[in-house]
Amino acid sequence: GSVKAGKMLEGEKMRQCKQEEEQRQKEEEREGLIEFYSSYQELFQFFCSNTTIHGAIRLVCSKKNKMKTAFWSVLFFLTFGLMYWQFGILYREYFSYPVNLNLNLNSDRLTFPAVTLCTLNPYRYSAIRKQLDKLDEITHQTLLDLYDYNMSLPRSDWSTPSAQRRSSRSLLHHVQRHPLRRQKRDNLVNLPENSPSVDKNDWKIGFVLCNENNDCFHQAYSSGVDAVREWYSFHYINILAQVPDAKALDESDFENFIYACRFNEATCDKANYTHFHHPLYGNCYTFNDNSSSVWTSSLPGINNGLSLVVRTEQNDFIPLLSTVTGARVMVHDQNEPAFMDDGGFNVRPGIETSISMRKEMTVRLGGSYSDCTEDGSDVPVQNLYSSRYTEQVCIRSCFQLNMVERCGCAYYFYPLPDGAEYCDYTKHKAWGYCYYKLLAEFKANVLGCFHKCRKPCKMTEYQLSAGYSRWPSAVSEDWVFYVLSQQNKYNITSKRNGVAKVNIFFEEWNYKTNGESPAFTVVTLLSQLGNQWSLWFGSSVLSVMELAELVLDFIAITFILAFRWFRSRQKLSPPGPPPNSQDNTAFQDEAPALSAPHRFTVEAVVTTLPSYNSLEPRGPSRDGEVGHE
Repeated sequence: GSVKAGKMLEGEKMRQCKQEEEQRQKEEEREGLIEFYSSYQELFQFFCSNTTIHGAIRLVCSKKNKMKTAFWSVLFFLTFGLMYWQFGILYREYFSYPVNLNLNLNSDRLTFPAVTLCTLNPYRYSAIRKQLDKLDEITHQTLLDLYDYNMSLPRSDWSTPSAQRRSSRSLLHHVQRHPLRRQKRDNLVNLPENSPSVDKNDWKIGFVLCNENNDCFHQAYSSGVDAVREWYSFHYINILAQVPDAKALDESDFENFIYACRFNEATCDKANYTHFHHPLYGNCYTFNDNSSSVWTSSLPGINNGLSLVVRTEQNDFIPLLSTVTGARVMVHDQNEPAFMDDGGFNVRPGIETSISMRKEMTVRLGGSYSDCTEDGSDVPVQNLYSSRYTEQVCIRSCFQLNMVERCGCAYYFYPLPDGAEYCDYTKHKAWGYCYYKLLAEFKANVLGCFHKCRKPCKMTEYQLSAGYSRWPSAVSEDWVFYVLSQQNKYNITSKRNGVAKVNIFFEEWNYKTNGESPAFTVVTLLSQLGNQWSLWFGSSVLSVMELAELVLDFIAITFILAFRWFRSRQKLSPPGPPPNSQDNTAFQDEAPALSAPHRFTVEAVVTTLPSYNSLEPRGPSRDGEVGHE
């Protein structure tokens, strides 16, 4: 009975141990909330066996064949490198910010542009008439000395000998300081003016400008006409700058220049134009410049535009400044200054000029796509014009500001900055030398004006094309000139060169808009990246997340293994004795530890008793052994 009870007790213990072992295995196999791999090999093998990236499974399936493993490894990483090379190309294209050009045709009522018309006749204003007459006398003598040309001069009623001496003494002094003289073509060395040994074709005509340190600048021209006009213009500007009030030059005579004005078959009046004076182009009149209600055209064609009959006969003009006859016209947008030198063109006398226009608007993308500016507020150049920002406004303002800074005065052709005054050699003796030096630097972009002044993001341009015909015709010129002379009370002495007609109109009702749009957006970039990823690996966005998970697991395993290595190093290295400690072992052995209780270590050796089955006899050999015992 005791043997049977022992067997039952032993079986119960074995079942209990087996249950504990199974419970322990289940706990080990149970998956935790956050669990990492024990090695890089296990991580890589799991990734290649379960990822959706094509080709990765080959790295595991062919691990028993080293040649296949090497081949698929090289192919996998080569494909990976090619894909990221394509990624680099896509990113480079994206960050270059390309744009698409969008062309739109719009049909709407068109706002008629501003039209500026100049007489091409620099006027002898009464405020400077005396100085101009004296300058003409000096020029007459200069041409006589250089070319043996006796220029006829207009007679002046005021020019008595005593008045001439009082008014021209200062002008003669400054003109003699900057004379027009003949210079040799090779080395620009001044020679006697009437040297018989040298051909006149071997010379250049020019004038010399010097500063206070006698550093001189030679302004020479291959054309004698250009040299005379530039030299005369230089002195003419100085005369204009001496007029304290610019309104003294405002001697507009609209009726004697504009004989007839019609827009949309309606007569124009003085409320439709503004007047300003240009030093070289004379009196200028701007129509439809926002001073009153803006004109609009509902239909294209010559009858729905601006029609002008202008006088082109030049009386009381300055022949040394203006060498052409006619009028100068420029079409520009409202609230923009008329730069007649840049966009204007001349109208021939005795000709009807029909100018057809096509409106074209350009809208650029700013920011990272281009360096255009919305309103010029971010351009480091002060706008000296009372108009909106344009590139030409900025360039001229930049030159004028540099002129005031370097030369101490402002150029007469451009607006006057605050606190500055126009250049005049009675006050600024060396301004001519400084101006021509600065002009050479400006044209070479040394001043940086062309880099500072950026294009506007929105601009309107007008494409012009002109047609010409004789006006009035030979059979109608008699009655046309008679009616014009009766209407304007002016007798035209030269009929053929006396008048001209100008028609300005829209060629078509449509106008073109050139716009820009981003060619490579974020959506386009993601689409292109997805195309490349699908091409090289045949995967999707979830495959990218698998790759990101692989990288994060790699970093986590690296951190865990480094932490374990650090802990193991701390356990293997025992702490050393304190720096000032001494060996007190002998003293501690001799000193009785009275306060500490005695501790005993009891070691028990437990052996498992043999089971009852093992004590039973199992054969003859066993019987012999037992009997022997």
